[in-house]
Amino acid sequence: MTPTPTVETITSLIQEGELFKLKNLLRTLPTAELVSLIENEEEREQLIIFRLLPLKLATEVFEYLDLEVQRHFLENLTQDKIADILNEMSPDDRTALLEFLPANFVAELVQSLSEPERRVTLQLLGYPEYSVGRLMTPDYIAIRENWTVQQVLDHIRQHGGQSETLSVLYVTDLRGVLLDDIRIREFLLAGPGVRVRDLMDRRFVQLTADQDQEEAIDIFRRNDRVALPVVSDQGILLGIVTIDDILSIREEEDTEDIQKLGGSQALDEPYLNIPLAGMIRKRAGWLVILLIGEMFTATAMGFFEQEIAKAVVLALFIPLIISAGGNAGSQATSLIIRAMSLGELSLTDWWRVMRRELATGLMLGAILGVVGLLRILLWSRLYPGEYGEYYWRIGFTVGFSLVGIVLWGSLCGSMLPLLLKRLGADPATSSAPFVATLVDVTGLVIYFSFALLFLRGTLL
Repeated sequence: MTPTPTVETITSLIQEGELFKLKNLLRTLPTAELVSLIENEEEREQLIIFRLLPLKLATEVFEYLDLEVQRHFLENLTQDKIADILNEMSPDDRTALLEFLPANFVAELVQSLSEPERRVTLQLLGYPEYSVGRLMTPDYIAIRENWTVQQVLDHIRQHGGQSETLSVLYVTDLRGVLLDDIRIREFLLAGPGVRVRDLMDRRFVQLTADQDQEEAIDIFRRNDRVALPVVSDQGILLGIVTIDDILSIREEEDTEDIQKLGGSQALDEPYLNIPLAGMIRKRAGWLVILLIGEMFTATAMGFFEQEIAKAVVLALFIPLIISAGGNAGSQATSLIIRAMSLGELSLTDWWRVMRRELATGLMLGAILGVVGLLRILLWSRLYPGEYGEYYWRIGFTVGFSLVGIVLWGSLCGSMLPLLLKRLGADPATSSAPFVATLVDVTGLVIYFSFALLFLRGTLL
């Protein structure tokens, strides 16, 4: 087996001008390795390598490249080369690329397509931005129910090269209405004279062109399919969506949710590519909102200014108290948003979630409360006078406050995503920092309420 060439080897061949040797070497590499090699090279070397690839291989590599690399190639390759690659690309991958480019550039590129490919591309771009229609490809194998297995296999040999996948074949009538989908293994195991209708069970899962892409992700996950048909309102088969496109959308959705959970807007470009001004714009808004929220913490502390003045020792435990509530809220938020993303929870489960978090928050709070109480008692024994003569009361204040704040943080963190979903907003917007800020303010009220309960008549 020939060892895989390293980036250094490729660069060395380019610098030495051994382009013929490099061209032969590149032809022997699988698509995945070529993609990795190109993305690890500098821009100049990337172009040289790509220009040396034959058209079919170049198209396969191009489809898997990062969108930024694709855009770099489109800006630097000849018009003929661009037209050849775009015409060879699968329609769904071409649509994903064109969505990423400026409108004036897209108009120019669309004009370079052949008439059939231009018609398909404009049709896909005509669907709503986040709809299934933007993901589908019209490249599939359609068969008739009166055909024999032998006719189906002959049809695959003749037209299968243009199909996105051969794993599933689609049975349609003369009007193009979808009747069934059948896995290829059924035909491979059946006799050549068996009719397609004898293999049909007319049970199939379908998508609609206007359906939201997130719904399609859930349908793929529940049905364990590598491809699903897309139909019109009349049931006519328009195209198919394959698992590779769904995985790409899933990655984009997860990335967006994680970025929002961190307390910023989702980035439109990779981290290292987004302009500094864009980065600041995406992050500044949330930081300002969170800062304003935290200002209410100072307001709450000002409300209890007299209590703090009388018992300065209470101020020592404020960071401990509010951080515990914020951490509990962040945990609950992350768990609920992920469960909703995976389809494990719906809005109708809100009462089950609340009951579960009531029990969980109470037990977690009790654990932290005991730890906080023991810490104060231990320090009072090791360092007598550290917390004064009422250290037991201070210990109970901290312990019960932790129970209340952790319980409240768990409830806020679990209910807020469901509330936002009910209002039609993105649940990920209830980011961990936002929940932590909310719990910080309310946590102070809980803490000083317990302080008044246990210390009234002594320190207060």
